[in-house]
Amino acid sequence: MPVIELSSGVIDYTDTGPDPARETVVLVHGLGFDESLWQPVVADLRADFRVVVPVLPLGSHRRAMRPGADLSAHGIAALLAEFLDRLDLRAVTLVQNDAGTAQLLVGDHDERVGRLVLTSCEALDNYPPGLQGRTLQAASRVPGGVFLLLQSFRSPFLAGLQSSLGGMAKRPIPYELVRRWYRPLLTDPAVRRDFTAFLRSTRKDTYLRAAERLRSFDRPALVAWGAEDRMMPPETGRRLAGLLPHGRYEEIPDARTLIPLDNPAGLCAALRRFIAQTPPAGGRTRPGAQDAL
Repeated sequence: MPVIELSSGVIDYTDTGPDPARETVVLVHGLGFDESLWQPVVADLRADFRVVVPVLPLGSHRRAMRPGADLSAHGIAALLAEFLDRLDLRAVTLVQNDAGTAQLLVGDHDERVGRLVLTSCEALDNYPPGLQGRTLQAASRVPGGVFLLLQSFRSPFLAGLQSSLGGMAKRPIPYELVRRWYRPLLTDPAVRRDFTAFLRSTRKDTYLRAAERLRSFDRPALVAWGAEDRMMPPETGRRLAGLLPHGRYEEIPDARTLIPLDNPAGLCAALRRFIAQTPPAGGRTRPGAQDAL
């Protein structure tokens, strides 16, 4: 994987390769995941788009950040904006899952965003989201609590419980993916330090404040929600879409929070329709868009 040095540290990323004839889609993962979450989506989209996936320091990163780095939700958003700047990615379709990071760019670091896609993510008053999110935050307040809680991911049974990772997907998550995602947290104290710093920085009003800026986002936006999501209720997605002046809401069937795993084909079809029908900021409608309408 290529790497890039940013102000907070070095991060990995995947990139299907620049092509001036193709638009760029940037896929953003959530807490405790890495680029592998998006693998089925990358495989589907790469024939028609440049697809870039940064590995943000949210627990499954393999390279710890510098001590003292700002790893709050806003700090992670600033790091994402810096990543877009450093790669000189323009008019991107920014797609977010699980975490609410992309929302925090709006009105602050959104110059390079041509379209915004929010898929089953932290939003409004659902932060920390669900039982899983609240449990992680509570554990971060107790000395050694995060380390003890993470031990549950050594067990396929415990990781697959509905109150844990298993509740985020409709079907069982392959345990090799769970091991991949949680290996850095279980083996590297510095990565665990980063993760704990993020959890301890949680402010319940983070995405309520962000919602006010969403009202002024003047570019196309799609809110694509897992129809069977329990941690991020569809009602939250509908409210979110209602805030965006050029927003549209679509439910992805047969999916919970981890839509890229549950129904990548459904998500990719929604992305393709959305991109075909909406020019990015400063761009033109793609060929065939009128036919798609």
